[in-house]
Amino acid sequence: MIHSGLRRLFTGMLLIWAASALAAPDPATVPATRHLLPAEQVFDGRVEAVRQATVSAQTSGRVMEVLYDVDDFVEAGAVIIRLRDTEQRARLDQAEAGLRESQARFNEARTEFDRVQGIFERQLISRAEMDRATAALEAARARLESARAARDGAREELDYTQVRAPYAGIVTRRHVEVGESVSPGQPLLSGISLEFLRVTTEVPQRFINPVRRYQSARILLEDQPPVTVSQLTFFPYADPATAAFRVRAELPDRTPGLFPGMFVKVAFTVGERETLLVPASAVVQRSEVSAVYVVDDQGRISLRQVRTGRTEGDGQVAILAGLSEGEQVALDPVAAGVALKTRQREAAR
Repeated sequence: MIHSGLRRLFTGMLLIWAASALAAPDPATVPATRHLLPAEQVFDGRVEAVRQATVSAQTSGRVMEVLYDVDDFVEAGAVIIRLRDTEQRARLDQAEAGLRESQARFNEARTEFDRVQGIFERQLISRAEMDRATAALEAARARLESARAARDGAREELDYTQVRAPYAGIVTRRHVEVGESVSPGQPLLSGISLEFLRVTTEVPQRFINPVRRYQSARILLEDQPPVTVSQLTFFPYADPATAAFRVRAELPDRTPGLFPGMFVKVAFTVGERETLLVPASAVVQRSEVSAVYVVDDQGRISLRQVRTGRTEGDGQVAILAGLSEGEQVALDPVAAGVALKTRQREAAR
């Protein structure tokens, strides 16, 4: 009898120990808290290139070669079009010959000036002779400077026959073909740079004052984190037809995933609002349903559906409905789910 009683007592202790070993510990929790966050208003915007230009001819000539076509990438300073340069080279040769002649005349005038000055210092000639030598030297110097300017202008005119890209970018339109004769001001190629982008949007009149006051905006993208705008430019007048103000949002350099012509959403800060926040890692996503594990004061765990808002930069997600301030939310949904299943099995025994 004694041995059988001890056996039952020992067996009961083993069952109690096994149950306590199977019972999951309480999951770590954090309270849902309210924070003061920016209130935003979202408008449609279009991405455009800051650098977009049409390169025009700066001299006359016939197009000999077009080195790039539409959709080609061009490095800054690369030659994109070559014009026939026979006439420009002839002008340069003529200008260089004139410069050599002017240099020789100047050297001759300077030598004569030095000779006359030496004689004048010995008081062997009159002041009038000295003045004539001085005037001849100054005239020769002026002709030399004029010849140098003509040479430089001819060189620049020759350089214009090789049209270069003002910056790196993509060719968007071709205006001329090989064999065409062009004149100064005629469009040759158009292009844009993808390095510097901005977004242009229209802000209704009733929102323009708070948008100006806060001067903060984000570009909302479908498959990427929001892009914070670096600078806002406000047009000082409204469209007479829509009473909307145009606003330009300058994007950071080399923003990935954006290209000129795309439509995007622009979220402007227009005020402040209190928002209930929980860690984004605490939210469980099942199909289209969002939920969190809530732990009450008695340690009971329950899965509760919530309606979520945007995710903030510090890893917090806004809870729009389904949760109250101060309620404890499990930080680790997986551990909370395991604990809930374990306690449900224990309760069913």
